[in-house]
Amino acid sequence: MHSIPRRRLVAVASLAAALLGAGSIAQAQDTWPTKTVRIVVPFAPGGTTDILARAVAPELSKAFGQQFIVDNRAGAGGNVGAEIVARSAPDGYTLLMGTVGTHGINRALYPKLPYDPIKDFVPITLVASVPNVMEMNADKARQYGIQNVQDFIRYARSHPGQLNMASSGSGTSIHLAGELFKSMTGTFMTHIPYKGSGPALLDMVAGNADVMFDNLPSSMQQIKAGKLKALAVTSSQRSAALPDVPTVEEAGGPSLKGYEASSWFGLLAPAGTSPDIVQRIQQEVAKSLATAAVKEKMLAQGAIPGGNTPAAFAQHIEREHVKWAQVVKASGAKVD
Repeated sequence: MHSIPRRRLVAVASLAAALLGAGSIAQAQDTWPTKTVRIVVPFAPGGTTDILARAVAPELSKAFGQQFIVDNRAGAGGNVGAEIVARSAPDGYTLLMGTVGTHGINRALYPKLPYDPIKDFVPITLVASVPNVMEMNADKARQYGIQNVQDFIRYARSHPGQLNMASSGSGTSIHLAGELFKSMTGTFMTHIPYKGSGPALLDMVAGNADVMFDNLPSSMQQIKAGKLKALAVTSSQRSAALPDVPTVEEAGGPSLKGYEASSWFGLLAPAGTSPDIVQRIQQEVAKSLATAAVKEKMLAQGAIPGGNTPAAFAQHIEREHVKWAQVVKASGAKVD
């Protein structure tokens, strides 16, 4: 009886292990999800990122028969939450509600990021894009005699540094929208960064901050309640949710020609996540965003539903890197 060479035994064992491993991976992909899936929101509760994540989570829970929960991890302009997801296992159980900040602005703004927005993530789908809204505390606007953007510019120029500009954090799209406005109008406002739009809005309503360039969905309720005064939207066109509010460009005169600073939000997974899982999530998100109930809810808040493919979302992110690097350079914005 001939003995089988040891090298052949090792090779056969390795092949068997590989086949078993491949089978286990395939089975895991087929059965995913078998437990709760976490959507990390890299900002505090109450902001647009949080609102959109909480709109999508229950739809995914219904579609997959497992809980999709929102986990708020605020800090460093979204970098804390983004790093958590980048370092998570690529098994489909930890997702990120990324933003124009975490995946469009921060690479140009921060000297060192704890994650690579391209290499460390797999884009799933754009959830929504929204304009920002330039708004003031309504009482402060009346006190200062500010009715529109032109009034604001005149007041800010004659009172340099006296107006406080709130933001959801240094380097966020909300901060950058304000910095771009300052650089184009030659005005100076004192920047006050918060850990998310929610806490910043509380201080805005309380009168502890004067102006903010917030994502429209998170401010809509306070604008409708009359506690915040919307001066303009930062998109290139007016928002259907606030049709009577002009754009910054049309309201601001020659100095603001070409001004545009919108925001977007999308789901991403850690690099290495199964394409099958990514595709399944994208399809269900797109399906839910196309339903009348979800679509109408988002449009009423000023958000434009997304749902594009992973490839299209990846291309979108690449374009945003180029655009915001130019904005950061032109505005002279710096992380506080």
